Amino acid sequence: MGDECTAGQAVSIIEDGMRILVGSGAAAPTALIEAFCARARELRDVEVCQLLTLGAAPYAASEFAGHVRHNAFFIGPNTREAVADGRADLTPVFLSEIAALLRGPLPIDVALVQVSPPDAHGFCSLGVSVDIVKPAVDCAKWVIAEINPRMPRTHGDAFVHISRIARFVPVDHALPELDAEPITDTTRAIGRHVASLVRDGDTLQLGIGAIPNAVLAELSSHRDLGVHTEMFSDGVVDLVERGIVTNARKTLHRGKLVTSFVMGTKRVYDFVDDNPSIEMHPSHYVNDPFVIAKNRGMVAINSALSVDLTGQVCADSVGSRFYSGVGGQVDFVRGAARAENGRPIIAMPATAKGGRVSRISVELAAGSGITTSRADVHYVVTEYGIADLHGKTIRARVAALVGVAHPNFRDELLAGARARRWI
Repeated sequence: MGDECTAGQAVSIIEDGMRILVGSGAAAPTALIEAFCARARELRDVEVCQLLTLGAAPYAASEFAGHVRHNAFFIGPNTREAVADGRADLTPVFLSEIAALLRGPLPIDVALVQVSPPDAHGFCSLGVSVDIVKPAVDCAKWVIAEINPRMPRTHGDAFVHISRIARFVPVDHALPELDAEPITDTTRAIGRHVASLVRDGDTLQLGIGAIPNAVLAELSSHRDLGVHTEMFSDGVVDLVERGIVTNARKTLHRGKLVTSFVMGTKRVYDFVDDNPSIEMHPSHYVNDPFVIAKNRGMVAINSALSVDLTGQVCADSVGSRFYSGVGGQVDFVRGAARAENGRPIIAMPATAKGGRVSRISVELAAGSGITTSRADVHYVVTEYGIADLHGKTIRARVAALVGVAHPNFRDELLAGARARRWI
């Protein structure tokens, strides 16, 4: 067992040139982060890696240039400006493959994490963030942890023994919360179309935001749904409590809701606390396309920033400006495509910027990254309907995508397709 100490004493273990991984989502260890930043100017060339986190990311501030450089596996609002300004890095990588990086070309010196108190056998739970944190804890040279009695004790492959923790800091603070985005007429229509593609007994992957919330709200007539998803929020709790999500017909982890991290309000944190029907597993398992494909009737629901008329999906950048990351979209699109009766779905509003820009475009904007290839895409859903692209010619794809574009842009899209001799 490691030493109990203050946050300042705990981070004194960090030295020049080290690579640090910070706990994800709602489990970012805020006291350790603050203590690290308090002495960051004493250090040189420290790299801080992370997925999306709630709360501040002060180590990405310009004042720490030369001392700390941030490396994002997925860009969130708290690091987007730093990446855009060039003072932080983005590593494009499938979520399922990050663990292999940590075990190989990106070895972790120090993992800064937050855990539940140890049980009678000395095991702490990683709580609401197992994702890439579990492999980081397993392979880091040093593990420094905040032990928080308000961290939910989650089940599955979510545990770290107290003997693995080199230094620990007792804290007692509520987890940061993420309120649900309101459902609009547009997202409600999208949710209704997506729900029409879901059958009783299917297993779902979906994230957070207005569209997932709208999809969940439209599933009230479905029965015996399952969940195998990289993350979930409060909306899933509603369906579990109403007996719609039972996981009873899953072909993998029957009876269990499988995920790797949770973000939402206190309601969802209380829901997962000591709940044996929830299994938390690392992302290299949950997002493994071969694992996903074992779920018969796997329905993967992901979003996009734009889709071109050939079916190419951009979900991580706005032109050449990096916006988020590859994340788990391709993992789940490919896993669902290979599952028996699986259905990968890309769902998005037809327009952006108050209706001034069509998200369905003739070509992706210059510099846009292709997150999901045209050969991977099956369904594209907007508020105007469902475009089924799989196995279709470019000509057929153009017709289907123009049909779900906003009416104000359809003539323009058709003209662009004709100019390229696609139709």
